[in-house]
This record gives sequence, structure tokens and C-alpha cells, in this order.
Amino acid sequence: MSVTAEAAPVAKPTAPKTETRFPHRWWGLVAVLAATLLNLLDASIVNVAAPAIRTELGGTAATIQWLAAGYTLALAVGLLTGGRLGDMFGRKRVLMTGLIGFLAASLACGAAGSIEVLLASRVVQGAFAAIMVPQCFGLIRDMFGRELGKAYAVFGPLIGLATIGGPVAAGLLIDADLLGTGWRSIFLMNLPLGLAALVLGAKVLPAGAPSVKGLRLDLGGALVAAAGMCLLLVPLVEGRELGWPAWTVAMLVASVPVLGLFALGQIRRSRSGKAALIELSVFTKRSYTSGIAFVVVFFGAVTGFSLAVGLFLQLGLGFSPLKASLSMAAWAVGAFIGSGAGAGLAPKLGRKILHVGLAGMAIGLAVLFLQFGGSAPSPWALSPALLVYGIGMGMIFVPLFGIIVGDLEDHEIGSASGLLESFQQGAAALGVAGLGTVFFSRFAIGGGEAEAMSAAQTITGITIALTVVAFAVAFGLPKKARDEH
Repeated sequence: MSVTAEAAPVAKPTAPKTETRFPHRWWGLVAVLAATLLNLLDASIVNVAAPAIRTELGGTAATIQWLAAGYTLALAVGLLTGGRLGDMFGRKRVLMTGLIGFLAASLACGAAGSIEVLLASRVVQGAFAAIMVPQCFGLIRDMFGRELGKAYAVFGPLIGLATIGGPVAAGLLIDADLLGTGWRSIFLMNLPLGLAALVLGAKVLPAGAPSVKGLRLDLGGALVAAAGMCLLLVPLVEGRELGWPAWTVAMLVASVPVLGLFALGQIRRSRSGKAALIELSVFTKRSYTSGIAFVVVFFGAVTGFSLAVGLFLQLGLGFSPLKASLSMAAWAVGAFIGSGAGAGLAPKLGRKILHVGLAGMAIGLAVLFLQFGGSAPSPWALSPALLVYGIGMGMIFVPLFGIIVGDLEDHEIGSASGLLESFQQGAAALGVAGLGTVFFSRFAIGGGEAEAMSAAQTITGITIALTVVAFAVAFGLPKKARDEH
């Protein structure tokens, strides 16, 4: 169960001179929600289907990790430029383009006849998601203006539910085996939802003119960033299985200067007056750098942990996709409850809501750690701990990004939000690679229940430690969220 939350829009909208309402804003919100859900679902459902995919198409333990990491890596890198495309060509046009490409890639995933084609299609999916996602929140701001809070009230809980509930739906689809599609149905189900979003969006979304004229993309910077991320993640996913040959170590070492070169290039572009992918002034704010550290630790931990739980249930205990999904249903329920509670309590508690959520996560993880030290659990035995863990995690989703950017200036918000989303997706890919590697170093596919229990307990222990780190880092964030209303 992969977890990726969308960065909520955080810039305080500028009031128009004459207060007018966009006539189709609620139907427009439906179209934007559909596009957003496509990304949330495809970032999370593949973990449930990974064992079935491997059985049919072959592959190794690293293949399972790449099914998730390839998507999130492409998304993380692409987000650096996706927002700029909306500024250059108009948000509606870019959203429609990204949506068409995403659906084409989904069809290719569903029809893939080899693991190589499937992995390539997943990367293409992630790239088009990076074009599509940044436009959604800008369109919401354009449509709702001063009524932005009403849109958030709908958006927040749905994000929490879709992010965690997607794998449950995936398990049901795979078990139903509609028309013999099996695991392919999780990709093909994107088509009706995406086509509905296309038709509705074309009719009701505001066209809008490009917001920045004469802007040129820093394609060189984007390519350097992509190279640095690949140098970091490829050896983390492949290294353990290959016995850590010299080239994997060399790639890890090389990632440092390449990412440094990207940072240097952004500094030079900014000083010369050229448009950079990143607004560098945000890094002068301690609260923002603390926020980046929090995002990396938090999303890396929850995404890697969710992958490990799904693999533990299916490969370790032999659960079917449906049985594994139902075993994690309490997680989905908890995330939905927590996201609603977080949205309501955040204005009163501010930064403290993060500590409350992290404390809940730690309690749930501690119970799971003890359970994994005993005999193999029944499908429902893990539910209470997963419920508590999900509530804590859900409480963090909605207010997090508003808190992180609480000390930033208005002109820094756009770049800061896009960069945070990119770090979030990069952390998710890193979590899948890192914790996935630890899991498979403790559990060999085909191993017994005892070995699987030991691996699950190790991953849970690491996740507890990362949760404690996130708790400490959260003290560096602003005490109050930015006013979004």
C-alpha cells in the first residue's frame, strides 16, 4: 500500500476587483478530483498487484520495487517542470495533454506482454502525471477564489481515502478477474475515470491564458536532476540482489556531485536573472528546510513501510491480493478518519497536529512490532494497530504543506509547493528502494513464515525510528499553518 499525499495549494488567493463566481466551479472540481485520483490510485495500487504481475511476467525482487519506484521517480523529476508548463501554455491545456498521455500509458500497462514493457509504461505514466498534477491546484484557485476553503473541505478527506483505499479496491478487482484481466484491470480501470475527466474538463474548466509570458524551461537543469536521482536510486534497488558490485557503489558516489551540479546550476541561473526550476530564496528559511527534511523522512517511511506490509502478507503469509487488501482495510478507514480530524483540528493546534499524528503512528507501529515477534497473525489480528497507525498518518496529510510554508512570502509559494511535491515523490521512491532492499535482505521469496515475520519486524522497527526522527524535525516547522482562506 503505497502512500502519496498531494500538496495542498497554500497561496492565499488575491481577491478580484469585482467579486465574480466561476459558474461551473463545482463541476470543474469534479473533473480536477478525477484527474488527481488517477495519480493517487496509480501510485498506491501497484503494490497489491506486484506479486501477481511477477508470477505472470517474471522478474526479480528488484522488479517489484521498480514497479513502484519507477513511477514515483519519473513523477518526482517531472514535477520540477510540470508547473512551469502550466505557466507557459495555460493550466487547462496542459492538464488535458497530461491526462491524455496518462491514459495512453495506462492502456500500455494493461496490455503489456513483458515486464520490460510494463516497467517502461510505468515510467511514462509517472512522467505524464507530473505534467497533470501541478495544474490541478492552480485550477482550483482559479475557480474558487475566496471560497477556496469550501473546495479544501471536499478535497482533503478524499485524498486520504483514495490514497489508502486504492489498494483495497485493487485487491477486489484482481480477485474478481473481470473478463480474465486479473492484475491488468487495475490499470484499465483508469480509462473510464480518465475519459470522464477529459469530457467534463473540456466543457467546464476555465481556459485561462498563460500566466507567464516569455518563460523558457530549464531543460538542462531538469535532465541533470533526473540523472542525479537515477544515480541514487538505481543502485539502491538493484545493489542487494546483485551483491553490490563496484558499479553500484560508483553510482551512489557519483549522485552527490551530480545533484550538487544541479544546485549550482540553479544558483547561477537565478543570479543571472534567468528562470530557474527552483526559487532559491526558500532555502534561506529554516522552517522550509526543516519541512523538506520532514517530507523526506515521513513519506519515505510510510511509503516503504506500506510496500513491506503488502509484500509480507502476500509473499510471506501467502495471502491472496483480496485477502491482503481486506487485512489492510482498517488502515484505509483510519486514514479517512484521521484526514477529517486533521483538517478540523489543524487551525487550533497548528504544528502540534503533526506531533499528535506521529504519536498515533508510533503507538500503532509499536503494537505491530510486538505482533510480528510472535506467531503468524490472522487476517484481522493486525486491524486495531493499523487503524491507529492510519488515523495518525491521516491527521498529517491535510495540514502538512500549509504548515511547512507558513513563513514563506507569497512570491515563493509556487516554487516551494512544486519543490515539496518533488521531494515527496523522490522520498517515496527512496523509501521503496531503501526499505524494500532491507525487507528482501531479510526475506527470500519462497521463504517461510518465520523468516517473513522477522523481516516485517525489522522493517517496523526501522519505521518506528524514522517516525521518531520526524517527530524531532517537526519542531523546526512554523507553529501555525499559512492562512489559506
